[in-house]
Amino acid sequence: MAQVQRMSRLMVKTLRDDPADAEVLSHKLLVRAGYVRRTAAGLWSWLPLGKKVLANVERVVREEMDAIGAQEVTLPALLPKEPYEATGRWEEYGPELFRLKDRKGGDYLLGPTHEEIFTLLVKDQCTSYKDLPVILYQIQNKYRDEARPRAGILRGREFLMKDSYSFDTADEGLAESYALHREAYRKIFARLGLDYRICAATAGAMGGSKSEEFLAPAAAGEDTFADCPNCDYAANTEAITYPLKPVDAAGVPALEEIPTPDTPTIETLAAYLEVPASATLKNLLVKVDGEIVAIGVPGDREVDMDKVEAHFAPAAVELVTAEDFTGRADLVRGYVGPQGLEKVRYLADPRVAPGTAWITGANKEGVHARNVVAGRDFEVDAYVDAVVVQEGDPCPVCGTGLKLDRAIEIGHIFQLGRKYADALQLDVLGQQGKPVRVTMGSYGIGVSRAVAALAEQHADEQGLVWPAEIAPADVHVVAAGKALQTELALDVSQKLGDAGVRVLVDDRAGVSPGVKFTDAELIGVPKILVAGRRSADGVLELKDRRTGEREELTVDEAIARLTGK
Repeated sequence: MAQVQRMSRLMVKTLRDDPADAEVLSHKLLVRAGYVRRTAAGLWSWLPLGKKVLANVERVVREEMDAIGAQEVTLPALLPKEPYEATGRWEEYGPELFRLKDRKGGDYLLGPTHEEIFTLLVKDQCTSYKDLPVILYQIQNKYRDEARPRAGILRGREFLMKDSYSFDTADEGLAESYALHREAYRKIFARLGLDYRICAATAGAMGGSKSEEFLAPAAAGEDTFADCPNCDYAANTEAITYPLKPVDAAGVPALEEIPTPDTPTIETLAAYLEVPASATLKNLLVKVDGEIVAIGVPGDREVDMDKVEAHFAPAAVELVTAEDFTGRADLVRGYVGPQGLEKVRYLADPRVAPGTAWITGANKEGVHARNVVAGRDFEVDAYVDAVVVQEGDPCPVCGTGLKLDRAIEIGHIFQLGRKYADALQLDVLGQQGKPVRVTMGSYGIGVSRAVAALAEQHADEQGLVWPAEIAPADVHVVAAGKALQTELALDVSQKLGDAGVRVLVDDRAGVSPGVKFTDAELIGVPKILVAGRRSADGVLELKDRRTGEREELTVDEAIARLTGK
């Protein structure tokens, strides 16, 4: 027997207009349809309908995690400083970490993720190789002190997440645990009805080696990913790398300095010399923990600061200011070139490969140099993929032009390796009677974020269109006005409920049929059953919310159709 939820008793208030601060579709519709309400910046309350949807997502996640043998636990959200200090993440997280003190002055944090605490739990509970492998998970609120919370539940300061962790004695076991999670995630997102892509990703502050993101394409997405139309390659643009391809510079003339007055930018230089911007070398100066570092990229490309920051993490990266040029004869603003730099590390994008020739600054006011060859006239200390990826850039696998799209990150899986086990001394007694260092994986799903992604992908001009697996009800019964229609609606709702169908019935008195129909479209239950003008004949109208198809059915036919009997 399933619950019959009467809207006359349900705490739900729908809105005709979008919230004034709403920018993305999911924010607008989840508020208008009465699923969530804002409590404070980045903090959201889940109302009865929203809680049902959230619980359904949790259920799907829990079922698939249990299916791979994972064990559910619940750890505190309020955590001590010391484990995070031991791994370096107390400082690495920066201002996004919620830090607080207790009345005795002890330092604590609100957990953004729980690698350290799970590591300590396993260290306490598992002492032998016989205790492993083990996969543990929880579904719990996480916290991030966002500078500018936005996009509704997509970017909050508190969010619900499933985080799981695998513990193995060997790298081969870690690979198996990773594969189990990858397949479980495919099943989870398929059941939820999400369109998604599995993309290569960077590890970021989590650390480790292999990392992949599960991205749901949506206009509201904060991630940009590249998809190859010719092969199965897909990656977050921050994770795209290209091989270094040296070229033969034997025929390139010697470096030549040329006067270029009033050309401090790539645009003015290219116009003055009548050359394409791609023939020039752009040199961006940044400070890494106070040290000046130069980054070279082709003049027609922009530097991706997220990639630069990831390369130098956890060091702080910032752009140089006018004051940084003071007293530095080798740094001439607007005319910097890699040749002749003193005590400045020089990094370059792989496009600045050995043998490539460029027009670049001559480190003199109003002067540039041409025929400046990488590896001949200057050395590159390190190569890093540093440019912003553009539509049409070659696929690293097959060379076809890449397509770019926006997406919402709904899941992320990592092969952490031994980073956290090393920091917290997680060993077990091995088969040979000697300590063995444990290797770990970390796997996250944004549960509340998945609800927003679903709202972005499953909506039309009228409102939400939930997939059946996670909808707040199986059928939305609408009593279109009169007492007879309400009586029929309640009767069929009870019969459906007795048959195991989840029912939301609009029996509100004094509410016009037009408002009820509008609310039914907005709320987005997959099937809408209307007790309307033919109620006296015992005939109902069944509408498919997604396709708009309608058909008239008797009560028995409607029950049979909705119960699959």
